Amino acid sequence: MESGPAIFTGTVFCLFGAGLLAWTVSRARHRRPVALGVNRVASATVAGTVATACLALGAWCLTRL
Repeated sequence: MESGPAIFTGTVFCLFGAGLLAWTVSRARHRRPVALGVNRVASATVAGTVATACLALGAWCLTRL
């Protein structure tokens, strides 16, 4: 019964992390800012770190089934 919320949470984290990582890579590849008013390198680094953390958290949730 507890596997339903773990599946949902893991899926949401994985989808968000993958989407954020894809968006960050596409913005960085076109040399556009990831966040307005912030250094390009710093914002890409922070967004990439958050995306990787979300992917790792989603994978951890899905392995706890």
